[in-house]
Amino acid sequence: MLTLPVLDERPIDPPPPGANSESTSGVAVKPRRLPEWLKRPIPSGGGTYFTKNLIGELGLETICESGKCPNRSECWTRRTATFMILGETCTRPCGFCAVKRGRPEPIAADEPDRVAEASARLGLRHVVITSVTRDDLPDGGADHFRRCVLAVRERTGATIEVLTPDFDGRPELIATVLEARPEVFNHNLETVARLQQHVRRKSQYAVSLAVLEQVKRLSPETRTKSGLMLGLGETTDEVLETLADLRSIDCDFLTLGQYLQPSPRHLAPVRYLPPEEFDELGRLARLMGFHEVASGPFVRSSYHADEMARK
Repeated sequence: MLTLPVLDERPIDPPPPGANSESTSGVAVKPRRLPEWLKRPIPSGGGTYFTKNLIGELGLETICESGKCPNRSECWTRRTATFMILGETCTRPCGFCAVKRGRPEPIAADEPDRVAEASARLGLRHVVITSVTRDDLPDGGADHFRRCVLAVRERTGATIEVLTPDFDGRPELIATVLEARPEVFNHNLETVARLQQHVRRKSQYAVSLAVLEQVKRLSPETRTKSGLMLGLGETTDEVLETLADLRSIDCDFLTLGQYLQPSPRHLAPVRYLPPEEFDELGRLARLMGFHEVASGPFVRSSYHADEMARK
């Protein structure tokens, strides 16, 4: 039986703003070297062309590109992608995310049809739709989510997973998305409670839990899903406490992956967890009652989401 390594369980205070790429003296800090298990061979690009060209032709955004996902080549070779709706610009300045931030563009009314067209031409049987956060919109983009789900289902008959922002925890907006009856409702906690303000800044742990709880209350048959990025300074006990919080609201699916720094201006990882530690955390999560768990260094929210949903 695997056991977790003995860690320094003292809380790690987040570094001050700007300390990720420079020391307090202003001298550049050399980036942390990746361990061998996080190094991948550069894949040949041939298999990704169909997906890339289709997304470009239809003028769509994907979190695969905008979020600099390390699995993009693998997924695009499989002719699958996670669509990112409501534009390419987010209103929240999270310290971990590579998505562009600033003043968003107007919503494109024909986006649901374009997402449905891409889903059909890719032959997807499970479609994952996420978005930037749109705090500038009265409904946070909830009705646009609803329209996208309905359009994809009408065109493809696929099962659908939404990965939503928190909508400020407003039940009526969560209900709007649920009107379209997505099979899976995903909302990520991202990190443990102590690190929320450092990592997510304008988001709150309690609000995110409330979103998932409200989904189950409003639509008990909908499977809920959440995920954590590890290596940001959390302790093992904090991770297990977070998983217990998710199980207390009957969260069904869980993803655990290694945080990787998208650029020097983003938060620096505190630690790289070895694969065997991810395996053990996954085992413990299953013992806690999660129906399906994906745990590994390269796991991301929608990585092989079709397989998890089928199970």
